[in-house]
Amino acid sequence: MSARENLETIRAAIAVAESEAGRQTGMVRLVAVSKTKTADEIRPVIAAGQRVFGENRVQEAQSKWPGLTAETAGIELHLIGPLQSNKTADAVALFDVIQTVDRVKIAREIAREMEKQGKRPALYVQINTGSEPQKAGIEPKEAGGFIELCRTDLGLEIAGLMCIPPAEENPGPHFALLAKIGRDNNIDVLSMGMSGDFETAIALGATTVRVGSAIFGARQSI
Repeated sequence: MSARENLETIRAAIAVAESEAGRQTGMVRLVAVSKTKTADEIRPVIAAGQRVFGENRVQEAQSKWPGLTAETAGIELHLIGPLQSNKTADAVALFDVIQTVDRVKIAREIAREMEKQGKRPALYVQINTGSEPQKAGIEPKEAGGFIELCRTDLGLEIAGLMCIPPAEENPGPHFALLAKIGRDNNIDVLSMGMSGDFETAIALGATTVRVGSAIFGARQSI
């Protein structure tokens, strides 16, 4: 199947999951994860009406998205991969949403660049729900304090939360934990669920799902 056909399949599956969860159709936003895909591979998905895309790497996104956004109005670009401090200025300039605010240093850098550039992308805090040492994200028990620091000390509006559950575990408890952290901190936007588990995420309150391989096919390593 083509990426365009895959996109329609995913949209239909999201609608079914929303209905089964007793949620209104259209409540869940789809972020089409286009990392490692070329502009030519992305264009058919844009032509099919998709406007929200996710990228893992700032430099890769810079190589293709300025041209694509010049071609089509209304594109919303999300950074869903780790942000290095030396790429903060570029990320603030390019992305509409940064989903991976994961430490005090990067939060301070983002605040500084937002002030400098006069641009305010929406910010999500990444939570390491599995407390995996190799994975980025704030520890769940530290989430409240970090969110408060961002809001009070740095003047950052935290629009959402994001998580990536451990690959070998049932994702449900991790999605439920993210939803609880959201409730505890008055955050309604929850970015959780990917190609293999987005239906579970929707059942547990996801407002945004990130789907790549189920739309574009297997990724090339870069």
